[in-house]
Amino acid sequence: MTDTDPDPAPLIRRAEEIAYETVDAAEGVEKGVLLNEDHGAPNFAIRRFTIAPGGEIPEHTNAVEHEQHVLAGQYTVGIDGEAYEVSAGDSLFIPAGVVHWYRNDGDEEGAFVCAVPNGDDEIELVE
Repeated sequence: MTDTDPDPAPLIRRAEEIAYETVDAAEGVEKGVLLNEDHGAPNFAIRRFTIAPGGEIPEHTNAVEHEQHVLAGQYTVGIDGEAYEVSAGDSLFIPAGVVHWYRNDGDEEGAFVCAVPNGDDEIELVE
């Protein structure tokens, strides 16, 4: 709970309310914020990402942990020097500071939800 809103109200956001934007450092990737502190969620943000065929997110680290669940498609995730094929129904945990990347070599869109703690998430690209 936050000090500013000690008693958050329940909320339902409909799919058509979610705005998607391209991810600047990536190719063929879009992100939509499903819920975060702006919607009254005091602790966590949930985001939905799509990765188009041929799309990729370069190697990077985040200041916060990531819990992810694959919703659709099949794609490759690199975590700490190892590559993993993931598909719908798989779940991932990526600790804070661990180098990771994504690549969709298939011909179907991939999609996943990602939960992170609210607050600053410094992202650093790995060169």
